[in-house]
Order: sequence, then structure tokens, then C-alpha cells
Amino acid sequence: MTFRVPSTPQDLALIRRYVVWNPESYATSRYRSLRNPIQPRRPDIDAFEAALASDAREISDEDLSALLELEWRSRITAGWLIALDRRSQFRDPLGELLLASELVYAGIGYCIALARFGQPEDADILAAYLDHYLPRADCHYNQDAAIGALLHLDEVLGTSRADRFIELWPQSVYAGQDPRECRRHTAELCGFADRIMSRHNRP
Repeated sequence: MTFRVPSTPQDLALIRRYVVWNPESYATSRYRSLRNPIQPRRPDIDAFEAALASDAREISDEDLSALLELEWRSRITAGWLIALDRRSQFRDPLGELLLASELVYAGIGYCIALARFGQPEDADILAAYLDHYLPRADCHYNQDAAIGALLHLDEVLGTSRADRFIELWPQSVYAGQDPRECRRHTAELCGFADRIMSRHNRP
């Protein structure tokens, strides 16, 4: 799937509504915080989390699909909204986007969604990604997010799919990063998702 530059009124409305969210402050745009939402350092954290949970439940599949066609800011936002509401019908499109790795940062959203879905087929997608990119010395992409999500799924599913990638890790471009820290970070992100979706449940 090749990304396209937002240009139509519909594209721009979606970006204002879901991706920027706070048009008064670029520094607190939603997509910026979603690069690492557990440390957003936002003055409006309660409103940010409540709106994020609400939007995850209410956004249509059609609008999510449209966001996934756009640039990285839209894609990471869509990935997180899909993750929060566990919309596993997007598993295959997210897997295709992850493997394509067209844009920076967006893969973080895809990996957390796969971790949140929590099924063996999600581990299959992450393993396929690592098979393709971990041996490559020229690609500093989302291998850290992928290994963290796969280790998290191993813990959830009682499997050991990540073992062979751990063996290859010291030869990868991420050799200086501990995979156990990647798993811990994924667990924190999943905990963040659980917390805000539970705290800001529908009345």
C-alpha cells in the first residue's frame, strides 16, 4: 500500500479530528504523544486520554481505512485507535503496512495493535517482519517494537516464537538495545491501553 498526501476536504477533516485533535497547539497534537503515550507530559492529560478512548470506540472502520492510506502521522494514530479498541479485522492490512515499512514511526502503532490482538496469527506477522528486516544491517526500522510485541505475545500465549530472533539480535542494528526492555515497554503500552479503555468506559 503506497501512502498518499492528504489533499481532499475529507482527508483534512479526518486529520483535524483524529490526528491533530488539538489544533491550538502543535506541541500537544495527538500524533506526537502517540509516539510514546506513557510519557506524554501533557497539561491536558485527562482530556487527552478520555478523548483517545472515546475516539477509539466511535471512529468508523471506513475512516480508519482512510487514515491508513495517508502519511505517518495519520497511520500511527490509526494504529493506536485500532489497538485500543482491538479491531482485529485490521490485522491483515496492518501486517502488510508493517512489512512494507514505508514510513517512519507508523510501525509503532501497528506493533502495539498486533500485541493487543493477542492471537497466534499476530505472532506470525511479527515473526515474518523480523525474518525480513532483522538480518539487514541497512534497516533501522521497527525491529525493537516488533521484538517487544513478539516477546509480549510469547508471554501471553505461552510460546517461544521470539527465541530464534533473540539469538540473531546481537548481530542486528539494534544490538545495543536489550530485547527484554523492548518487551517491558510493550507491556507498559498495553497496560496504558487497558487502563484508559477501562477508566473511560462508556457510561
